[in-house]
Amino acid sequence: MKTAVYPGSFDPVTNGHMEIIHRAAALFDRVVVLVAANATKSGFFSAGERVELLELCTRDLPNVSVDSTGGLVAHYTSEIAADVIVKGLRAMTDFEFEFQQALVNRELNPRAETIFLPASGTSMYLSSGMVRQVCVLGGDIGAFVPKEALPRIIERMQANK
Repeated sequence: MKTAVYPGSFDPVTNGHMEIIHRAAALFDRVVVLVAANATKSGFFSAGERVELLELCTRDLPNVSVDSTGGLVAHYTSEIAADVIVKGLRAMTDFEFEFQQALVNRELNPRAETIFLPASGTSMYLSSGMVRQVCVLGGDIGAFVPKEALPRIIERMQANK
């Protein structure tokens, strides 16, 4: 059984994230969507809230589960004996950072291989930061986030104005 971990901050979850989740679910027996700590980002949603939103958005995918970690992704993948770390790439600017992370993860956990899934043309411009900015400034984010998560995202972003 091949297990993949798809780590990210998911703050908030976007349709681009969901695209990668669906594609990974089709490729692997089990996919763990991992809300991972990022020391360089402060979140709008708590890790627990992000897990809840992702569970809501992935409930129709029987081989997908959601978890969180405050530690290193490489250590988490080792703990659950995952075979693969899935990373989505939007543009070449993502590649350099993600490639460096992949090399560090391989050093920390040689068992887990990193694979990159390029975003589709319809979501390659989409980021959580862009969604937050559009929403806080009063724009319509309905085309950018899963419908299941939309009301909670709008509520939180409007509260943070």
